[in-house]
Amino acid sequence: MPVFAAVKGRPILVIGGGDVAARKIVLLIRAGAKVRIVARQLCAELAELAERQLIEWLATEFDEAQIDPVFLVIAATDDGELNQRVFAAADARQRLVNVVDNQPLCSFIFPSIVDRSPLMVAISSSGTAPVLARLLREKIEALLPTHLGRMAVTASYWRHHIQTRLRTIEERRRFWERVFTGRFASLMGAGNEAAAQQALEDELNTPQRLMGEITLVGAGPGDAGLLTLRGLQVIQQADVVFYDHLVSEGVRELVRRDAEMICVGKRAGTHSVPQHETNRLLVEAALAGKNVVRLKGGDPFIFGRGGEELQAAAEAGVPFQVVPGVTAAAGATAYAGIPLTHRDHAQSVTFVTGHYKADSSPFDWAHLAQSGQTLAIYMGTMKAAEISQQLIAHGRDSQTPVAVISRGTRADQQVTVGTLQQLESLAKDAPMPALLVVGEVVQLHHQLAWFQHNQQQEGFNSSVVNLA
Repeated sequence: MPVFAAVKGRPILVIGGGDVAARKIVLLIRAGAKVRIVARQLCAELAELAERQLIEWLATEFDEAQIDPVFLVIAATDDGELNQRVFAAADARQRLVNVVDNQPLCSFIFPSIVDRSPLMVAISSSGTAPVLARLLREKIEALLPTHLGRMAVTASYWRHHIQTRLRTIEERRRFWERVFTGRFASLMGAGNEAAAQQALEDELNTPQRLMGEITLVGAGPGDAGLLTLRGLQVIQQADVVFYDHLVSEGVRELVRRDAEMICVGKRAGTHSVPQHETNRLLVEAALAGKNVVRLKGGDPFIFGRGGEELQAAAEAGVPFQVVPGVTAAAGATAYAGIPLTHRDHAQSVTFVTGHYKADSSPFDWAHLAQSGQTLAIYMGTMKAAEISQQLIAHGRDSQTPVAVISRGTRADQQVTVGTLQQLESLAKDAPMPALLVVGEVVQLHHQLAWFQHNQQQEGFNSSVVNLA
């Protein structure tokens, strides 16, 4: 069971005076423990600490009575018999004991620690895979800014004052969310603590904001692992999330548990929420003071109508921000092993939608039919016949490789490849959502289809059909 022990001012017994013992002792000193060492000799680092009276060199030989007055015990020697004696003596006295690198002789384990004191993150594999725990710690270290500890200290200083001013848990939660993600946090990160304190006080003295904020978040093409770090942080702070059908279940599961989830998706042949109604719902929720997230598949500014929704917010005077996402053309083709550009095959890539307003301008087919480029066509399956005919009519070779990527980046991803003249049959009945790719780069799929290979090894039903 993970626990955090208050060792400040408490006596800790360490048996062993080498480098391994030193690593544990440094942690203990940092936590304020009174370290006593039993060792025949000390390494240079421990000798220096003893000389500075930061540790006590208690004895050169271990005696069981040395355990009686201490809080916990650490054995860090290469003497297996001695380690066994230390464990038995400590266990008999109901003292927590750790024999380094010997899990059966441990009643507590040192976790891998991310130290942002007083904020601490501990990762443990229960002694089964310490290297894995260390690797995870390194990843988390990179995610957590070093100023978080100073932020926590400041929050502790203000906590009582905040409780007297903001009476409800909901008010306090909203206040701290604004503070920890706003100007206070950025000033702390810049090292300007005086200005940060003033920003916190200004935030408290400002009347409770009656208007919320809309954040447009790109959820990526499907695989929850492609959601950006910023996107994850935002959806964890949402009061209400409006999402569409392209947002995968894996991404939706990452939303804060108590957030309201509302589907406003559009799908051919089924009931859809009109765009003007989605705009109204977003603005209405923000005006009610809610932290609103509009979660959209792929990237919200690439064929996602995100610009239209934020125009409505701007017209209503609602503040907003945007968190970009991995668009389907980038994500799905990468998972299909189809590079959008390649020095030997394509010097440019064009993103185009096959679904457009009836009164919009027709495509520049002559431009789209040029060789030496890749076409990534969103929502094009229903117009696949027209796309194929027009491209061929305007000069694109009928034998140009094409791919239809269905449910790209997901476990059930399906890739169908063939030629441009076969595009209609390839797209027919393709599972949605689907992306059409036209260009010579498609022929690299057979060599670079890493995701399909991984899925087959893991037993998923990812598949590829070749009609060329």
